[in-house]
Amino acid sequence: EAVRRVLLLGEGNFSFAASLCGAAGTHVVATCYESEEEVCGRGRAAESIRRLREAGAEVVFSVDCTKLKDYFLPEEREFDCIYFNFPHCGRKAGVVKNRELLAHFFRSSAEVLTEEGEVHVALCNGQGGTPADQPRREWHNSWQIVAVAAGAGFILSNVHPFKAETIHGYKCTGYRSQDKSFCIEGALNHIFTRSTPLPYFKPMICEIELESRKVSFQVPQILVDKINRGFLELNSNHPVWTVKEKLTAELKQALPLQNIDCCLSLLHQGHLNGVCHSNIFWIILSPEASPSTEETSNGVANAVLFSHVDFCKDTDKNGWVNVQEGCHISKQYYLRPSLLPYAQAIIQRGTFLPGTLHVLSGPVFRKCLISPYSMPVFHEVVFVCAVNRGTENSCIQMLVNSIKTSIHSLHQTLSGSKLNINLQEATGFETTELNDFAAFESQLSEIQYFIYMEVDTSGCCEKGSCVGIIRTELVGSEFVVVSASLNLDLLTMLICGISDWRMLWTSDTRFLCQFPRGKLRLFKSFSLYPPSYVHDVSFWVPDGEQFDEVAFHTIARQVSGETVVSI
Repeated sequence: EAVRRVLLLGEGNFSFAASLCGAAGTHVVATCYESEEEVCGRGRAAESIRRLREAGAEVVFSVDCTKLKDYFLPEEREFDCIYFNFPHCGRKAGVVKNRELLAHFFRSSAEVLTEEGEVHVALCNGQGGTPADQPRREWHNSWQIVAVAAGAGFILSNVHPFKAETIHGYKCTGYRSQDKSFCIEGALNHIFTRSTPLPYFKPMICEIELESRKVSFQVPQILVDKINRGFLELNSNHPVWTVKEKLTAELKQALPLQNIDCCLSLLHQGHLNGVCHSNIFWIILSPEASPSTEETSNGVANAVLFSHVDFCKDTDKNGWVNVQEGCHISKQYYLRPSLLPYAQAIIQRGTFLPGTLHVLSGPVFRKCLISPYSMPVFHEVVFVCAVNRGTENSCIQMLVNSIKTSIHSLHQTLSGSKLNINLQEATGFETTELNDFAAFESQLSEIQYFIYMEVDTSGCCEKGSCVGIIRTELVGSEFVVVSASLNLDLLTMLICGISDWRMLWTSDTRFLCQFPRGKLRLFKSFSLYPPSYVHDVSFWVPDGEQFDEVAFHTIARQVSGETVVSI
């Protein structure tokens, strides 16, 4: 088993280091800023140093915490944990000087820490400037530790009280080991981990079969990391998959089920009645060029991805049609904003089996305004069932009851909140009262009911969110088709307490490891109190030009790499 390497900085009398050195599987490297002569003359330092050396720990003197890599050979720089308790520049150094010390320390730590390592910084109450400090100082009068750490690529992943009394033999000394100690009552230990760097995604070509033809198109830049993530595939352990599986398992007990996901194309063609064109990701078919032979010789899966954009003009040996965003040609395509047209196609073809629940699911794409719960891409599931005319109300009730049962059974393993799910008639709702999901759905076709979900946390009930809609459609004189559409991503967020849709799409293992396959848990954020910044930006729109707010927000998403959280 690998030995855990721990680095301690700024030790005063080495009593903290001595308390750690007995831990099994841990190699301690204890350091201080002063020379050995200065330290050994104080308190119990000499005794602690002797104990450390006897236990096999390394003790290093005169170490500057802002230049750590200078003290260790390259093969010795991989530390799993770095501790820095109560850093201070000494004497009457103000908050600015101490911020600078921390900034240099974090940058130096990044050079000697393993990828999954932790940095522990203990500060006196109020110094950190986070909401965990009680009372909390004004931001300008604090050490701004989260913002300072962010500059070196660290996020605050945990914060808890620094309990000196639980550390055997620990005795706090003053700054630079002065005999006069300082107050550590209410002190906090801040635990930092590396943040994932802001990703840069190359332009991507997506290749699919469309109406028995092979086509390729350039993926809109804000969707490059979201196309074909496979959240709903059989081998997935994503929480969105867990929610979908629970829903279908519950409904399977009430009606026979038929999955028809495999034949759904990413692209639609044709007019969408009532839908605002600003909400659509338009992809325009261009017959002028096609990818070169090298790019397409691997054959076609149902959406094969290439992360390069080389086009060979006047070549169509492989039968590929190139689709580019914004070209001027006759036929227009768009990324599917809904699975409803597929459900309607089944109805129109008459290929449905009466009394059987047909299930369609997959990602859908809609341009929208920026907010924590508004998603340009999410996973939709549609349940479609044809029943005899006059029995549609009992079918609706069965669907709603099954949805309620499955969501409650998923949620009952999570503590701390209550869920309320209710059906509300669609009549009388103004579009401005609806969330993005419901407002868009109401543009597609007439809705009979909204499925609302409320989360009650500690007696404080948040305003309900529309997570699904129910429609009915008369087919011939015998049948009524009932369809229920659910936003799986929004459902997952509400059940698991995820407050920002972007977290569902992260590749960070610190998110995915919280959700073992088939299980849901309350999400525990691994980035606490991230620093946020407000900027004022002015634009002038020429006279007579209409301002498209959704298009503006979409540009903001793209140029900021999804870091803008509100406009």
